[in-house]
Amino acid sequence: MDSWVIFFLKDSWKTTLLLAYQSLGVVYGDLSISPLYVYKSTFAEDIHHSETNEEIFGVLSFVFWTLTLVPLFKYVFIVLRADDNGEGGTFALYSLICRHAKVSLLPNRQVADEALSTYKLENSPETKNSSKVKMVLENHKSLHVALLILVLLGTCMVIGDGLLTPAISVFSAVSGLELSMSKDHHQYAVIPITCFILVCLFALQHYGTHRVGFFFAPIVLAWLLCISALGLYNIFHWNPHVYQALSPSYMIRFLKKTRKGGWMSLGGILLCITGSEAMFADLGHFSYAAIQIAFTFLVYPALILAYMGQAAFLSKHHHTIHKIGFYVSVPVSLHLATESVRWPVLTVAILASVVGSQAIISGTFSIINQSQSLGCFPRVKVIHTSEKIHGQIYIPEINWMLMILCIAVTIGFRDIKHMGNASGLAVMAVMLVTTCLTSLVIILCWHKPPLVALCFLLFFGSIELLYFSASLIKFLEGAWLPILLALFLVTVMFVWHYATVKKYEYDLHNKVSLEWLLALGPSLGIARVPGIGLVFTDLTSGVPANFSRFVTNLPAFHRILVFVCIKSVPVPFVPPAERYLVGRVGPATHRSYRCIVRYGYRDVHQDVDSFESELVSRLADFIRYDWYKNHGVVDTCNEDDGSRSGASSSECRLAVIGTIAFSGPPAFEIEDSVEPASVSVGFPTVNSLTDVIEMEPVGVVERRVRFALDDESETDMRSEMEVRLQEELHDLYEAQQAGTAFILGHSHVRAKQGSSFFKRLAINFGYNFLRRNCRGADVSLKVPPASLLEVGMVYIV
Repeated sequence: MDSWVIFFLKDSWKTTLLLAYQSLGVVYGDLSISPLYVYKSTFAEDIHHSETNEEIFGVLSFVFWTLTLVPLFKYVFIVLRADDNGEGGTFALYSLICRHAKVSLLPNRQVADEALSTYKLENSPETKNSSKVKMVLENHKSLHVALLILVLLGTCMVIGDGLLTPAISVFSAVSGLELSMSKDHHQYAVIPITCFILVCLFALQHYGTHRVGFFFAPIVLAWLLCISALGLYNIFHWNPHVYQALSPSYMIRFLKKTRKGGWMSLGGILLCITGSEAMFADLGHFSYAAIQIAFTFLVYPALILAYMGQAAFLSKHHHTIHKIGFYVSVPVSLHLATESVRWPVLTVAILASVVGSQAIISGTFSIINQSQSLGCFPRVKVIHTSEKIHGQIYIPEINWMLMILCIAVTIGFRDIKHMGNASGLAVMAVMLVTTCLTSLVIILCWHKPPLVALCFLLFFGSIELLYFSASLIKFLEGAWLPILLALFLVTVMFVWHYATVKKYEYDLHNKVSLEWLLALGPSLGIARVPGIGLVFTDLTSGVPANFSRFVTNLPAFHRILVFVCIKSVPVPFVPPAERYLVGRVGPATHRSYRCIVRYGYRDVHQDVDSFESELVSRLADFIRYDWYKNHGVVDTCNEDDGSRSGASSSECRLAVIGTIAFSGPPAFEIEDSVEPASVSVGFPTVNSLTDVIEMEPVGVVERRVRFALDDESETDMRSEMEVRLQEELHDLYEAQQAGTAFILGHSHVRAKQGSSFFKRLAINFGYNFLRRNCRGADVSLKVPPASLLEVGMVYIV
């Protein structure tokens, strides 16, 4: 036994170390290239390097403690633990908060969602104070809106970082040419070369990270080893006593001497932690241990050595003819030919800047996709570039917009100072949002005393606010760009989300009763035509108004009618076996069903072809299950249950239909539990065993029943109802052969009379402009035009 344990531990450590190595190219590209521009941006104008070295040593002390407190203590040891089923980022924190407190503004929430295996809650008991905080949050809708705006603000700043990081990274790396060219030639060479590299970078995005990602980690590793070696050389060669500057006393001396200029220069110092958020945002691609090991034992020491080496060089070069920067500290000779060292360093720096830019661009695509999944961003085309690696996506519209804006920033600013001011403000805004959300997670999810969360908020928040204020004061010197971009994007996202919620509320108040649907028949001139009709709606119950409008104008609908609701759940992933909630709408003879398809905010949505075949397969499994259930095996659908759950007696409860193979032969068992009840049935007529879970109403005593049918009972039921079962399955497969029609609403939204000016502006102009110019629902769902039926609807909200 001991040998097996040792083997398992060795294997897990090998996997962790491999993930740590792979994380270098994805997570740490942006953070590792910060030595290229931190000192240059810090000493741009506000302070000047003097012979006393108080300025350079003070900046080194600030850099050391900032790197130690924020990325190491805050992210590696605290924030990374606030994961959502292994996922990180702004939406992961928001998702955790929404599951532990009813603060979500997503309208179509169901109790059944809480039974998802990924919808796990912390088991720690709530404290009295945490319950009070939870109650205050839940009882004030204004706090719900404020929390959403905070999340959207953090999201927009990440997008802004995705615009600014490629510009400043590539520009800083290419700026190394200034040491090998005359000033005139350098002036006209750096901008075109930078723009050319940026165009190539964005043009290659559609190939996907996995095509070129295999050499990302070696590039970043080579870069980290390079800056470590240069740092060590400069420390021992120029000033071995530079380590003394790590004392916090040098920060106090620095601020005493430089005063306002020193405070304003913090906007450059904070660039040393750009990319720290990536450790949390990309947590789902790796693991907590892998990211912790890579940063603690490689990235952090390499960065500290790099900054100390630059400071050691500058402490002995007060009147260098060149501007302060990274390449000045690169030795021109190591007993070798002149310039032999700088060119390889320049090459590795440019490659590392491209890798860092690639990581933040991919992160921008990912967070926009998450925003779209939660109804907070207009629909855009999402292309999954890898079938094997989850989460690698490409969004064409966003890619080309980012490229144009990135080139515009490069040409417009033309220097690291303005780019650094803009990038610094975006970075600190994201970190402030993360700090605020993590404080809520500490109270609501970890059930710690509010005093602990307050200490976390005050300690790290005060550090970040200090840096944020230093960036904000430089509003006219570049910091206006992320603010302007964030205001624009927050407005777009909030207007889209607000209109989406209002549309849902309109559908909810104008839905048609099931009795109306069941009354439709030949007596009213309604015909049933061959095929499957998929009516897409946001409603999880009832008949949507767009279907009644469809039947009113065209008195016919398909032989098999399925009301499909594709909804997002505040979890990162929904297991495929728990994705489909299926139920009947009316009696079996009506051939109408409801199917709710649930996705997490990081899930890959299916193509329409695979979705159609998958849906038919799930309907067939449900029909078999329902046939057994209604004929003496399990009786769980009656009028009493329907009334208790608030649903009509004509619509049975929904069942989760998935494919989970049981280990061994199914046996009969009943277990009482406090979790939502379910019925797990192994079908002898299905090729693979199927898991079916029927959701009970809230407050009902729940049971889990698992059984196997014996030969005698199976024979009795077959002789009694086999014909009707086969008829229903035959109708389903025959309708599939006849073709599938996708019935979607084509909406126009108008603000109701008497609405405020801002609401009319947001709805009548803002939302409708976005709706006309973004992807339609048919494009997002990849519906074939030949199978599309659109129903015009006017929403008065």
